Amino acid sequence: QVQLVESGGGFVQPGGSLGLSCAASGNIFNVFIMGWYRQVSGTERELVATISSGGTTEYADSVKGRFTISRNYAKKTVSLQMNSLKPEDTAVYFCKFRQRRNVLAKYTDYWGRGTQVTVAP
Repeated sequence: QVQLVESGGGFVQPGGSLGLSCAASGNIFNVFIMGWYRQVSGTERELVATISSGGTTEYADSVKGRFTISRNYAKKTVSLQMNSLKPEDTAVYFCKFRQRRNVLAKYTDYWGRGTQVTVAP
């Protein structure tokens, strides 16, 4: 099992910045992917950004150039720096941890509880 603890989020005006952090602990293998997803009530959860244990990143088009994801491999943490925030970035942000024991195994996903980000005047 893997446990995730999220921190950060809150309220900010349009154009402002916020940061999110997530720390993973438990039975963690050497290769994994950590990332952030977000969800607005009544809609599907969507990818924001992910980063692999090797440092490969992926971003949603809507956040490219504004959000930056980073990770500390040794500490098993992932952070999301969100700049130039827009009202449409308002959502509950969830940390996700994905890993598998080896290349023949299936991935197992773990989710954090979520943290609210609100962007409004």
